[in-house]
Amino acid sequence: MKTHHYDFVVVGGGMSGVCAAIAAARRGVKTALIHDRPVLGGNASSEIRMHICGADHHMSVPNARETGILEEILLENKRRNPEMVYPIFDSVLWEKVHFQENLTLYLNTHMTEVLCDGDRIEAVYALQMTTEKSFCIFGTMFLDATGDGVLGAKAGAEYRIGRESSSQYGEALAPEKEDPYTMGNSLMFKARDMGHAVSFIKPFWANTYTEEQLRMRDHSDVTSGYWWIELGGGKQDVISQGEELRDELLKAVFGVWDHIKNGGEHGAGQMELEWVGFLPGKRESRRLIGDYVLTERDCLESTRFEDAVAYGGWPMDIHTVEGFLNESGVPTVWNKVNSIYSIPYRCLYSKNIQNLFLGGRAISCSHVAFSSTRVMGTCGVAGQAAGTAASMAIKRNLGPRELLNCVGEIQQELLKDDCYIPFVFNCDPADYARHAAVTADCHIPGCEPEKVISGVARAAEGESNCWRAPIEGCPSLLLSLPEKHSIGEIRLVLDSNLSREITPSINQGVLSRQKSGPPPELLKEYEVEILLDGEVVDHIEAQSHGQRLQRLYMNGTEGDAVRIRAVSTYGSREAGIFEVRIY
Repeated sequence: MKTHHYDFVVVGGGMSGVCAAIAAARRGVKTALIHDRPVLGGNASSEIRMHICGADHHMSVPNARETGILEEILLENKRRNPEMVYPIFDSVLWEKVHFQENLTLYLNTHMTEVLCDGDRIEAVYALQMTTEKSFCIFGTMFLDATGDGVLGAKAGAEYRIGRESSSQYGEALAPEKEDPYTMGNSLMFKARDMGHAVSFIKPFWANTYTEEQLRMRDHSDVTSGYWWIELGGGKQDVISQGEELRDELLKAVFGVWDHIKNGGEHGAGQMELEWVGFLPGKRESRRLIGDYVLTERDCLESTRFEDAVAYGGWPMDIHTVEGFLNESGVPTVWNKVNSIYSIPYRCLYSKNIQNLFLGGRAISCSHVAFSSTRVMGTCGVAGQAAGTAASMAIKRNLGPRELLNCVGEIQQELLKDDCYIPFVFNCDPADYARHAAVTADCHIPGCEPEKVISGVARAAEGESNCWRAPIEGCPSLLLSLPEKHSIGEIRLVLDSNLSREITPSINQGVLSRQKSGPPPELLKEYEVEILLDGEVVDHIEAQSHGQRLQRLYMNGTEGDAVRIRAVSTYGSREAGIFEVRIY
Protein backbone atom coordinates (compact mmCIF):
# COMPACT_ATOMS: atom_id res chain seq x y z
CA MET A 1 0.00 0.00 0.00
CA LYS A 2 1.31 3.41 -0.97
CA THR A 3 1.00 6.27 1.52
CA HIS A 4 0.59 9.89 0.44
CA HIS A 5 0.14 13.13 2.40
CA TYR A 6 -1.79 16.19 1.26
CA ASP A 7 -3.11 19.37 2.77
CA PHE A 8 -6.56 18.97 1.22
CA VAL A 9 -8.22 15.76 0.06
CA VAL A 10 -11.32 15.99 -2.13
CA VAL A 11 -13.31 12.80 -2.62
CA GLY A 12 -15.60 12.97 -5.64
CA GLY A 13 -14.82 14.45 -9.06
CA GLY A 14 -18.16 15.86 -10.10
CA MET A 15 -18.44 19.56 -10.89
CA SER A 16 -18.37 20.51 -7.21
CA GLY A 17 -15.27 18.45 -6.42
CA VAL A 18 -13.47 19.68 -9.53
CA CYS A 19 -14.14 23.34 -8.68
CA ALA A 20 -13.16 22.84 -5.04
CA ALA A 21 -9.90 21.05 -5.85
CA ILE A 22 -8.84 23.63 -8.44
CA ALA A 23 -9.70 26.52 -6.11
CA ALA A 24 -7.55 25.13 -3.30
CA ALA A 25 -4.62 24.12 -5.52
CA ARG A 26 -4.46 27.58 -7.08
CA ARG A 27 -3.88 28.97 -3.61
CA GLY A 28 -0.77 26.87 -3.14
CA VAL A 29 -2.43 24.08 -1.16
CA LYS A 30 -1.21 20.56 -1.92
CA THR A 31 -4.45 18.91 -3.03
CA ALA A 32 -5.64 15.42 -4.02
CA LEU A 33 -8.80 14.73 -6.03
CA ILE A 34 -10.04 11.13 -5.74
CA HIS A 35 -12.67 10.00 -8.23
CA ASP A 36 -14.03 6.49 -8.76
CA ARG A 37 -14.86 6.91 -12.45
CA PRO A 38 -12.58 7.12 -15.55
CA VAL A 39 -13.84 10.62 -16.40
CA LEU A 40 -14.58 13.73 -14.36
CA GLY A 41 -17.81 15.70 -14.22
CA GLY A 42 -20.23 13.33 -12.50
CA ASN A 43 -23.69 13.87 -13.93
CA ALA A 44 -22.19 16.23 -16.53
CA SER A 45 -19.73 13.63 -17.85
CA SER A 46 -20.05 11.53 -21.00
CA GLU A 47 -21.16 8.64 -18.79
CA ILE A 48 -24.43 10.39 -17.78
CA ARG A 49 -24.71 13.50 -20.06
CA MET A 50 -26.93 15.78 -18.03
CA HIS A 51 -26.71 19.48 -18.78
CA ILE A 52 -25.37 21.77 -16.05
CA CYS A 53 -28.40 23.61 -14.71
CA GLY A 54 -28.27 26.54 -12.36
CA ALA A 55 -29.85 29.74 -11.13
CA ASP A 56 -30.61 30.99 -14.65
CA HIS A 57 -33.14 28.14 -15.04
CA HIS A 58 -32.51 27.61 -18.75
CA MET A 59 -32.21 31.35 -19.51
CA SER A 60 -35.47 32.28 -17.77
CA VAL A 61 -33.68 34.42 -15.13
CA PRO A 62 -31.45 37.09 -16.75
CA ASN A 63 -27.85 37.61 -15.64
CA ALA A 64 -27.96 34.66 -13.25
CA ARG A 65 -25.47 32.17 -14.72
CA GLU A 66 -22.80 30.97 -12.31
CA THR A 67 -19.27 32.29 -12.84
CA GLY A 68 -15.88 31.54 -11.29
CA ILE A 69 -14.11 28.27 -12.13
CA LEU A 70 -17.30 26.73 -13.53
CA GLU A 71 -17.63 29.57 -16.05
CA GLU A 72 -13.95 29.21 -16.95
CA ILE A 73 -14.45 25.52 -17.71
CA LEU A 74 -17.62 26.04 -19.73
CA LEU A 75 -16.14 28.91 -21.74
CA GLU A 76 -13.08 26.82 -22.56
CA ASN A 77 -15.42 24.07 -23.72
CA LYS A 78 -17.32 26.56 -25.92
CA ARG A 79 -14.03 27.58 -27.54
CA ARG A 80 -12.63 24.08 -28.03
CA ASN A 81 -15.78 22.02 -28.45
CA PRO A 82 -18.23 24.04 -30.58
CA GLU A 83 -20.36 20.99 -31.44
CA MET A 84 -20.72 20.07 -27.75
CA VAL A 85 -19.39 16.51 -28.03
CA TYR A 86 -19.41 15.00 -24.54
CA PRO A 87 -16.14 13.02 -24.72
CA ILE A 88 -14.40 16.27 -25.67
CA PHE A 89 -15.91 17.93 -22.61
CA ASP A 90 -14.43 15.04 -20.59
CA SER A 91 -11.01 15.98 -21.95
CA VAL A 92 -11.49 19.67 -21.06
CA LEU A 93 -12.27 18.72 -17.46
CA TRP A 94 -9.33 16.30 -17.31
CA GLU A 95 -6.98 18.96 -18.68
CA LYS A 96 -8.09 21.55 -16.13
CA VAL A 97 -7.39 19.17 -13.26
CA HIS A 98 -4.46 17.12 -14.57
CA PHE A 99 -2.30 20.11 -15.48
CA GLN A 100 -3.17 22.21 -12.42
CA GLU A 101 -0.14 22.86 -10.24
CA ASN A 102 -0.41 21.50 -6.68
CA LEU A 103 -3.21 19.11 -7.69
CA THR A 104 -2.89 15.31 -7.97
CA LEU A 105 -5.69 13.43 -9.70
CA TYR A 106 -6.62 9.82 -8.83
CA LEU A 107 -9.05 8.52 -11.46
CA ASN A 108 -10.68 5.07 -11.26
CA THR A 109 -9.96 5.22 -7.55
CA HIS A 110 -12.58 4.02 -5.11
CA MET A 111 -12.47 5.13 -1.49
CA THR A 112 -12.95 2.02 0.63
CA GLU A 113 -12.49 3.13 4.25
CA VAL A 114 -11.96 6.21 6.38
CA LEU A 115 -9.41 6.45 9.20
CA CYS A 116 -10.54 8.75 12.02
CA ASP A 117 -9.13 9.94 15.29
CA GLY A 118 -12.19 10.88 17.32
CA ASP A 119 -14.05 13.61 15.47
CA ARG A 120 -11.29 14.19 12.93
CA ILE A 121 -10.54 12.39 9.67
CA GLU A 122 -6.92 11.30 9.45
CA ALA A 123 -6.85 9.51 6.10
CA VAL A 124 -8.87 7.63 3.50
CA TYR A 125 -8.05 4.23 2.07
CA ALA A 126 -8.59 3.80 -1.64
CA LEU A 127 -8.16 1.23 -4.40
CA GLN A 128 -7.30 2.20 -7.97
CA MET A 129 -9.10 -0.41 -10.06
CA THR A 130 -7.05 0.05 -13.25
CA THR A 131 -3.66 -0.44 -11.60
CA GLU A 132 -4.56 -2.65 -8.62
CA LYS A 133 -2.77 -0.14 -6.40
CA SER A 134 -3.92 0.56 -2.85
CA PHE A 135 -3.46 3.95 -1.24
CA CYS A 136 -3.61 5.44 2.22
CA ILE A 137 -4.10 9.16 1.64
CA PHE A 138 -3.62 11.43 4.63
CA GLY A 139 -4.90 14.98 4.75
CA THR A 140 -5.32 18.01 6.96
CA MET A 141 -8.73 18.94 5.54
CA PHE A 142 -11.19 16.81 3.59
CA LEU A 143 -14.14 17.57 1.32
CA ASP A 144 -17.02 15.19 0.71
CA ALA A 145 -18.08 15.71 -2.91
CA THR A 146 -19.14 12.09 -3.39
CA GLY A 147 -22.77 12.99 -3.99
CA ASP A 148 -23.93 10.21 -1.71
CA GLY A 149 -22.13 11.67 1.31
CA VAL A 150 -20.05 8.48 1.57
CA LEU A 151 -16.98 10.09 3.13
CA GLY A 152 -19.06 11.83 5.77
CA ALA A 153 -21.11 8.74 6.56
CA LYS A 154 -18.02 6.55 6.96
CA ALA A 155 -16.44 9.20 9.21
CA GLY A 156 -19.49 9.37 11.48
CA ALA A 157 -20.77 12.74 10.28
CA GLU A 158 -24.38 13.55 11.03
CA TYR A 159 -26.59 13.14 7.98
CA ARG A 160 -30.19 12.82 6.94
CA ILE A 161 -31.96 10.67 4.33
CA GLY A 162 -35.51 11.44 3.29
CA ARG A 163 -38.06 14.18 3.81
CA GLU A 164 -38.50 16.19 6.98
CA SER A 165 -41.99 16.85 8.32
CA SER A 166 -43.50 20.23 7.47
CA SER A 167 -43.35 21.21 11.14
CA GLN A 168 -39.59 20.64 11.55
CA TYR A 169 -38.55 23.73 9.59
CA GLY A 170 -41.96 25.27 8.92
CA GLU A 171 -41.97 24.19 5.26
CA ALA A 172 -45.26 24.22 3.36
CA LEU A 173 -43.83 22.00 0.61
CA ALA A 174 -42.74 19.25 3.02
CA PRO A 175 -45.05 16.31 3.87
CA GLU A 176 -47.04 16.35 7.09
CA LYS A 177 -45.00 13.47 8.46
CA GLU A 178 -41.33 12.74 7.88
CA ASP A 179 -40.43 9.74 5.75
CA PRO A 180 -37.36 8.08 4.17
CA TYR A 181 -38.31 8.90 0.57
CA THR A 182 -35.81 10.50 -1.79
CA MET A 183 -35.83 11.46 -5.44
CA GLY A 184 -34.75 8.73 -7.82
CA ASN A 185 -32.11 7.92 -10.44
CA SER A 186 -32.38 8.47 -14.19
CA LEU A 187 -30.76 7.10 -17.35
CA MET A 188 -30.40 9.30 -20.42
CA PHE A 189 -30.35 8.45 -24.13
CA LYS A 190 -29.36 10.22 -27.35
CA ALA A 191 -30.86 9.69 -30.80
CA ARG A 192 -29.74 10.84 -34.25
CA ASP A 193 -31.43 11.45 -37.58
CA MET A 194 -30.04 9.00 -40.17
CA GLY A 195 -31.69 10.67 -43.17
CA HIS A 196 -33.54 7.48 -44.08
CA ALA A 197 -36.08 5.17 -42.52
CA VAL A 198 -34.74 3.22 -39.53
CA SER A 199 -36.51 0.36 -37.80
CA PHE A 200 -36.20 -0.58 -34.14
CA ILE A 201 -36.37 -4.13 -32.84
CA LYS A 202 -37.49 -4.11 -29.26
CA PRO A 203 -35.31 -6.27 -26.96
CA PHE A 204 -37.27 -9.04 -25.30
CA TRP A 205 -36.44 -7.63 -21.88
CA ALA A 206 -37.66 -4.05 -22.55
CA ASN A 207 -40.88 -2.74 -21.01
CA THR A 208 -43.98 -1.85 -23.00
CA TYR A 209 -45.69 1.52 -22.63
CA THR A 210 -48.87 3.00 -24.07
CA GLU A 211 -49.64 6.64 -24.79
CA GLU A 212 -52.05 6.53 -21.87
CA GLN A 213 -49.27 5.48 -19.52
CA LEU A 214 -47.03 8.31 -20.77
CA ARG A 215 -49.73 10.98 -20.88
CA MET A 216 -48.21 12.90 -17.95
CA ARG A 217 -44.70 12.81 -19.43
CA ASP A 218 -43.75 14.91 -22.44
CA HIS A 219 -41.91 12.86 -25.06
CA SER A 220 -42.35 15.14 -28.05
CA ASP A 221 -38.61 15.79 -28.39
CA VAL A 222 -37.27 12.49 -29.71
CA THR A 223 -33.64 13.61 -30.02
CA SER A 224 -32.78 12.82 -26.40
CA GLY A 225 -34.36 12.03 -23.12
CA TYR A 226 -35.73 11.89 -20.54
CA TRP A 227 -35.11 13.07 -16.99
CA TRP A 228 -38.50 11.65 -16.02
CA ILE A 229 -37.34 8.08 -16.70
CA GLU A 230 -36.68 7.98 -12.96
CA LEU A 231 -36.78 5.10 -10.51
CA GLY A 232 -35.90 4.58 -6.85
CA GLY A 233 -36.21 6.54 -3.68
CA GLY A 234 -39.47 4.93 -2.59
CA LYS A 235 -39.57 1.19 -2.07
CA GLN A 236 -36.08 0.83 -3.57
CA ASP A 237 -33.10 2.57 -2.03
CA VAL A 238 -31.04 4.55 -4.56
CA ILE A 239 -27.72 3.44 -3.01
CA SER A 240 -28.01 -0.16 -1.84
CA GLN A 241 -30.27 -1.16 -4.74
CA GLY A 242 -28.52 0.96 -7.34
CA GLU A 243 -27.60 -1.98 -9.58
CA GLU A 244 -31.17 -3.27 -9.64
CA LEU A 245 -32.43 0.21 -10.41
CA ARG A 246 -29.97 0.49 -13.31
CA ASP A 247 -31.36 -2.72 -14.79
CA GLU A 248 -34.94 -1.50 -14.44
CA LEU A 249 -34.03 1.86 -15.93
CA LEU A 250 -32.56 0.15 -18.99
CA LYS A 251 -35.82 -1.72 -19.45
CA ALA A 252 -37.66 1.58 -19.17
CA VAL A 253 -35.43 3.49 -21.60
CA PHE A 254 -35.68 0.85 -24.31
CA GLY A 255 -39.41 0.51 -23.64
CA VAL A 256 -39.95 4.24 -24.05
CA TRP A 257 -37.90 4.22 -27.26
CA ASP A 258 -39.95 1.31 -28.55
CA HIS A 259 -43.09 3.34 -27.89
CA ILE A 260 -41.62 6.34 -29.74
CA LYS A 261 -40.59 4.20 -32.72
CA ASN A 262 -43.36 1.61 -32.85
CA GLY A 263 -46.20 2.92 -30.69
CA GLY A 264 -47.72 5.57 -32.91
CA GLU A 265 -46.61 8.57 -34.94
CA HIS A 266 -43.92 10.45 -33.07
CA GLY A 267 -41.90 11.79 -36.00
CA ALA A 268 -39.09 9.35 -35.27
CA GLY A 269 -39.13 7.31 -38.46
CA GLN A 270 -35.57 8.30 -39.37
CA MET A 271 -34.22 8.33 -35.83
CA GLU A 272 -31.99 5.69 -34.27
CA LEU A 273 -30.54 5.32 -30.80
CA GLU A 274 -26.99 6.65 -30.81
CA TRP A 275 -26.21 6.24 -27.13
CA VAL A 276 -27.84 4.92 -23.96
CA GLY A 277 -26.27 5.54 -20.58
CA PHE A 278 -25.33 2.66 -18.30
CA LEU A 279 -24.51 4.80 -15.28
CA PRO A 280 -27.65 6.28 -13.69
CA GLY A 281 -27.59 9.90 -12.67
CA LYS A 282 -28.48 10.26 -9.00
CA ARG A 283 -30.50 13.12 -7.56
CA GLU A 284 -30.72 12.53 -3.86
CA SER A 285 -29.42 10.28 -1.11
CA ARG A 286 -27.66 11.42 2.08
CA ARG A 287 -27.60 15.08 3.04
CA LEU A 288 -24.83 15.92 5.51
CA ILE A 289 -25.66 18.23 8.38
CA GLY A 290 -23.72 21.45 8.96
CA ASP A 291 -24.00 24.26 11.48
CA TYR A 292 -26.92 25.59 9.44
CA VAL A 293 -29.60 23.78 7.45
CA LEU A 294 -30.87 25.75 4.45
CA THR A 295 -34.67 25.63 4.25
CA GLU A 296 -37.61 26.39 1.98
CA ARG A 297 -38.04 29.78 3.63
CA ASP A 298 -34.45 30.77 2.84
CA CYS A 299 -35.01 29.95 -0.83
CA LEU A 300 -38.34 31.75 -1.03
CA GLU A 301 -37.42 34.83 1.00
CA SER A 302 -33.80 35.14 -0.17
CA THR A 303 -32.53 35.30 3.40
CA ARG A 304 -29.51 37.58 3.70
CA PHE A 305 -26.75 35.72 5.48
CA GLU A 306 -23.68 37.51 6.79
CA ASP A 307 -21.68 34.40 5.89
CA ALA A 308 -23.09 34.01 2.35
CA VAL A 309 -20.49 32.45 0.02
CA ALA A 310 -22.55 31.07 -2.89
CA TYR A 311 -26.01 31.30 -4.40
CA GLY A 312 -28.78 29.28 -6.00
CA GLY A 313 -31.88 30.01 -8.02
CA TRP A 314 -33.13 26.80 -9.62
CA PRO A 315 -36.79 26.19 -8.69
CA MET A 316 -37.58 23.84 -5.84
CA ASP A 317 -37.99 20.99 -8.28
CA ILE A 318 -39.61 18.27 -6.15
CA HIS A 319 -39.99 14.99 -8.02
CA THR A 320 -42.87 12.63 -7.35
CA VAL A 321 -42.22 9.70 -5.04
CA GLU A 322 -41.47 6.52 -7.05
CA GLY A 323 -40.81 8.55 -10.17
CA PHE A 324 -41.74 6.69 -13.37
CA LEU A 325 -43.79 4.12 -11.43
CA ASN A 326 -46.29 6.84 -10.51
CA GLU A 327 -48.09 7.01 -13.85
CA SER A 328 -51.03 9.06 -12.57
CA GLY A 329 -49.00 11.96 -11.19
CA VAL A 330 -46.84 14.63 -12.82
CA PRO A 331 -43.14 13.70 -12.65
CA THR A 332 -42.22 16.89 -10.81
CA VAL A 333 -43.70 20.07 -9.40
CA TRP A 334 -41.85 23.30 -10.17
CA ASN A 335 -41.95 25.62 -7.17
CA LYS A 336 -40.41 28.95 -8.09
CA VAL A 337 -37.91 30.64 -5.79
CA ASN A 338 -37.45 34.37 -5.44
CA SER A 339 -34.98 34.75 -8.31
CA ILE A 340 -31.67 34.24 -6.47
CA TYR A 341 -30.96 33.22 -2.87
CA SER A 342 -27.76 33.01 -0.84
CA ILE A 343 -26.08 29.90 0.58
CA PRO A 344 -24.26 30.46 3.89
CA TYR A 345 -20.80 29.16 4.66
CA ARG A 346 -22.24 27.23 7.63
CA CYS A 347 -23.89 24.83 5.14
CA LEU A 348 -20.49 23.86 3.75
CA TYR A 349 -18.84 22.10 6.71
CA SER A 350 -19.84 19.23 8.98
CA LYS A 351 -21.53 19.91 12.29
CA ASN A 352 -19.61 17.21 14.14
CA ILE A 353 -16.53 16.17 12.10
CA GLN A 354 -13.96 18.87 12.75
CA ASN A 355 -12.05 18.86 9.45
CA LEU A 356 -14.75 17.94 6.92
CA PHE A 357 -16.05 20.35 4.30
CA LEU A 358 -19.23 19.58 2.38
CA GLY A 359 -19.76 19.90 -1.34
CA GLY A 360 -22.08 18.96 -4.17
CA ARG A 361 -25.58 17.74 -3.48
CA ALA A 362 -24.70 16.64 0.06
CA ILE A 363 -24.44 20.15 1.53
CA SER A 364 -26.54 20.98 4.59
CA CYS A 365 -30.12 21.49 3.36
CA SER A 366 -33.61 20.31 4.08
CA HIS A 367 -35.15 18.03 1.46
CA VAL A 368 -37.20 20.93 0.08
CA ALA A 369 -34.27 23.36 -0.19
CA PHE A 370 -32.13 20.54 -1.60
CA SER A 371 -34.57 20.21 -4.50
CA SER A 372 -33.12 23.55 -5.66
CA THR A 373 -29.48 23.39 -4.52
CA ARG A 374 -28.85 19.93 -6.03
CA VAL A 375 -28.29 21.16 -9.61
CA MET A 376 -24.70 21.22 -10.86
CA GLY A 377 -24.34 24.96 -11.43
CA THR A 378 -25.13 25.59 -7.77
CA CYS A 379 -22.94 22.66 -6.70
CA GLY A 380 -20.05 24.12 -8.70
CA VAL A 381 -20.03 27.54 -7.05
CA ALA A 382 -20.57 26.03 -3.60
CA GLY A 383 -17.63 23.72 -4.31
CA GLN A 384 -15.39 26.65 -5.22
CA ALA A 385 -16.42 28.38 -2.00
CA ALA A 386 -15.58 25.28 0.05
CA GLY A 387 -12.22 24.83 -1.67
CA THR A 388 -11.34 28.49 -1.14
CA ALA A 389 -12.28 28.23 2.53
CA ALA A 390 -10.31 25.00 2.95
CA SER A 391 -7.15 26.62 1.60
CA MET A 392 -7.53 29.49 4.07
CA ALA A 393 -8.19 27.11 6.95
CA ILE A 394 -5.07 25.11 6.12
CA LYS A 395 -2.81 28.14 5.85
CA ARG A 396 -4.08 29.58 9.14
CA ASN A 397 -4.23 26.25 10.99
CA LEU A 398 -7.93 26.75 11.73
CA GLY A 399 -10.89 24.40 11.59
CA PRO A 400 -13.81 25.10 9.26
CA ARG A 401 -15.98 26.45 12.09
CA GLU A 402 -13.17 28.65 13.43
CA LEU A 403 -12.89 30.17 9.96
CA LEU A 404 -16.32 31.76 10.39
CA ASN A 405 -14.51 34.75 11.90
CA CYS A 406 -12.73 35.17 8.56
CA VAL A 407 -15.77 34.79 6.32
CA GLY A 408 -15.40 38.35 5.02
CA GLU A 409 -12.00 37.42 3.63
CA ILE A 410 -13.43 34.27 2.03
CA GLN A 411 -16.09 36.41 0.36
CA GLN A 412 -13.53 38.86 -0.99
CA GLU A 413 -11.34 36.07 -2.36
CA LEU A 414 -14.35 34.58 -4.14
CA LEU A 415 -15.33 37.92 -5.66
CA LYS A 416 -11.75 38.41 -6.82
CA ASP A 417 -11.99 35.08 -8.65
CA ASP A 418 -15.20 36.20 -10.39
CA CYS A 419 -17.69 34.43 -8.16
CA TYR A 420 -20.93 36.22 -7.41
CA ILE A 421 -22.42 36.54 -3.93
CA PRO A 422 -25.70 38.50 -3.71
CA PHE A 423 -25.33 41.83 -1.92
CA VAL A 424 -21.60 41.36 -1.29
CA PHE A 425 -19.38 44.00 -2.90
CA ASN A 426 -15.70 44.31 -3.70
CA CYS A 427 -14.03 46.06 -0.78
CA ASP A 428 -10.56 44.53 -1.26
CA PRO A 429 -8.14 46.99 0.39
CA ALA A 430 -5.35 45.83 -1.92
CA ASP A 431 -7.26 46.82 -5.08
CA TYR A 432 -5.93 50.20 -6.23
CA ALA A 433 -8.71 50.54 -8.82
CA ARG A 434 -11.34 51.10 -6.13
CA HIS A 435 -9.99 54.61 -5.59
CA ALA A 436 -9.36 55.48 -9.23
CA ALA A 437 -11.01 58.19 -11.28
CA VAL A 438 -12.46 56.38 -14.28
CA THR A 439 -13.04 57.98 -17.67
CA ALA A 440 -13.50 56.76 -21.24
CA ASP A 441 -13.41 58.26 -24.68
CA CYS A 442 -16.99 57.08 -25.23
CA HIS A 443 -19.74 55.01 -23.62
CA ILE A 444 -23.31 53.85 -24.12
CA PRO A 445 -25.91 55.55 -21.86
CA GLY A 446 -26.40 53.60 -18.62
CA CYS A 447 -23.00 51.93 -19.03
CA GLU A 448 -20.69 54.71 -17.85
CA PRO A 449 -16.95 54.06 -17.34
CA GLU A 450 -17.11 54.29 -13.54
CA LYS A 451 -19.31 51.17 -13.52
CA VAL A 452 -16.13 49.04 -13.68
CA ILE A 453 -15.44 49.88 -10.03
CA SER A 454 -19.03 49.50 -8.79
CA GLY A 455 -18.00 46.45 -6.76
CA VAL A 456 -20.32 44.05 -8.62
CA ALA A 457 -19.10 42.24 -11.73
CA ARG A 458 -22.44 41.56 -13.40
CA ALA A 459 -25.77 43.26 -14.04
CA ALA A 460 -27.73 43.14 -10.77
CA GLU A 461 -30.47 44.99 -8.93
CA GLY A 462 -31.28 47.10 -11.99
CA GLU A 463 -27.69 48.28 -12.46
CA SER A 464 -25.63 47.46 -15.53
CA ASN A 465 -22.33 47.51 -13.56
CA CYS A 466 -20.63 47.52 -16.95
CA TRP A 467 -18.81 49.95 -19.22
CA ARG A 468 -19.99 49.56 -22.80
CA ALA A 469 -18.91 51.36 -25.93
CA PRO A 470 -19.10 50.75 -29.70
CA ILE A 471 -16.20 48.50 -30.68
CA GLU A 472 -15.67 50.49 -33.86
CA GLY A 473 -12.78 52.86 -33.29
CA CYS A 474 -11.25 50.74 -30.47
CA PRO A 475 -12.67 52.59 -27.45
CA SER A 476 -10.49 53.02 -24.38
CA LEU A 477 -11.01 53.17 -20.64
CA LEU A 478 -8.68 55.12 -18.34
CA LEU A 479 -8.26 54.53 -14.60
CA SER A 480 -6.30 57.37 -12.98
CA LEU A 481 -4.90 56.47 -9.56
CA PRO A 482 -4.55 59.00 -6.69
CA GLU A 483 -0.83 58.21 -6.50
CA LYS A 484 1.71 56.06 -8.26
CA HIS A 485 2.01 52.37 -7.40
CA SER A 486 4.12 49.40 -8.34
CA ILE A 487 1.62 47.42 -10.43
CA GLY A 488 2.00 43.64 -10.37
CA GLU A 489 -1.37 42.41 -11.62
CA ILE A 490 -4.42 43.66 -13.47
CA ARG A 491 -7.67 41.70 -13.50
CA LEU A 492 -10.52 42.33 -15.90
CA VAL A 493 -13.98 40.80 -15.93
CA LEU A 494 -15.37 40.84 -19.46
CA ASP A 495 -18.93 40.38 -20.69
CA SER A 496 -19.73 36.74 -21.50
CA ASN A 497 -23.54 37.27 -21.55
CA LEU A 498 -24.70 35.64 -18.33
CA SER A 499 -28.25 35.46 -19.68
CA ARG A 500 -27.43 32.77 -22.24
CA GLU A 501 -26.80 29.06 -21.65
CA ILE A 502 -23.36 27.64 -22.44
CA THR A 503 -23.74 24.17 -20.94
CA PRO A 504 -22.99 20.92 -22.78
CA SER A 505 -26.20 19.04 -23.47
CA ILE A 506 -27.65 16.19 -25.51
CA ASN A 507 -30.96 18.04 -25.74
CA GLN A 508 -31.47 19.84 -29.05
CA GLY A 509 -33.75 22.38 -27.41
CA VAL A 510 -30.98 23.43 -25.05
CA LEU A 511 -28.33 23.45 -27.79
CA SER A 512 -30.53 25.43 -30.18
CA ARG A 513 -30.55 28.35 -27.75
CA GLN A 514 -26.76 28.53 -27.83
CA LYS A 515 -24.34 30.11 -30.25
CA SER A 516 -21.37 28.15 -31.54
CA GLY A 517 -18.00 29.18 -30.14
CA PRO A 518 -17.26 31.81 -27.49
CA PRO A 519 -20.02 34.30 -26.63
CA PRO A 520 -19.98 37.12 -29.22
CA GLU A 521 -20.09 39.72 -26.43
CA LEU A 522 -16.64 38.73 -25.16
CA LEU A 523 -13.67 40.88 -26.03
CA LYS A 524 -11.30 38.91 -28.25
CA GLU A 525 -8.35 41.31 -28.39
CA TYR A 526 -7.46 44.23 -26.16
CA GLU A 527 -4.48 46.30 -25.07
CA VAL A 528 -3.38 47.44 -21.62
CA GLU A 529 -1.02 50.33 -20.94
CA ILE A 530 0.51 51.54 -17.68
CA LEU A 531 1.11 55.28 -17.61
CA LEU A 532 3.26 57.47 -15.40
CA ASP A 533 2.88 61.24 -15.59
CA GLY A 534 0.98 60.82 -18.84
CA GLU A 535 3.65 58.69 -20.53
CA VAL A 536 3.25 55.00 -21.44
CA VAL A 537 5.77 52.97 -19.43
CA ASP A 538 4.43 49.47 -20.09
CA HIS A 539 2.24 48.00 -22.82
CA ILE A 540 0.60 44.60 -23.36
CA GLU A 541 -1.31 43.33 -26.36
CA ALA A 542 -3.60 40.58 -25.09
CA GLN A 543 -6.14 38.05 -26.27
CA SER A 544 -8.94 36.82 -24.04
CA HIS A 545 -8.85 33.24 -25.42
CA GLY A 546 -12.60 33.17 -24.91
CA GLN A 547 -12.43 33.74 -21.15
CA ARG A 548 -14.40 36.19 -19.02
CA LEU A 549 -11.85 36.59 -16.19
CA GLN A 550 -8.54 37.99 -17.40
CA ARG A 551 -5.39 37.94 -15.25
CA LEU A 552 -2.48 40.03 -16.53
CA TYR A 553 0.76 39.72 -14.58
CA MET A 554 2.87 42.85 -14.88
CA ASN A 555 6.50 43.48 -14.00
CA GLY A 556 5.92 45.68 -10.97
CA THR A 557 6.08 48.74 -13.24
CA GLU A 558 5.44 51.99 -11.40
CA GLY A 559 2.50 53.91 -12.74
CA ASP A 560 -0.31 56.26 -11.82
CA ALA A 561 -2.84 55.26 -14.47
CA VAL A 562 -4.00 52.23 -16.47
CA ARG A 563 -5.53 52.45 -19.93
CA ILE A 564 -7.48 49.54 -21.46
CA ARG A 565 -8.26 49.64 -25.16
CA ALA A 566 -10.83 47.27 -26.69
CA VAL A 567 -9.66 46.06 -30.10
CA SER A 568 -12.14 43.35 -31.18
CA THR A 569 -14.91 41.05 -29.93
CA TYR A 570 -16.10 37.60 -30.92
CA GLY A 571 -18.88 39.20 -32.95
CA SER A 572 -20.61 41.89 -30.94
CA ARG A 573 -20.56 45.52 -32.08
CA GLU A 574 -20.08 46.61 -28.49
CA ALA A 575 -17.19 46.24 -26.08
CA GLY A 576 -18.13 45.40 -22.50
CA ILE A 577 -16.09 45.32 -19.28
CA PHE A 578 -17.71 44.66 -15.91
CA GLU A 579 -14.76 45.11 -13.60
CA VAL A 580 -11.16 46.29 -13.47
CA ARG A 581 -8.89 45.50 -10.53
CA ILE A 582 -5.31 46.74 -10.10
CA TYR A 583 -2.84 45.20 -7.64
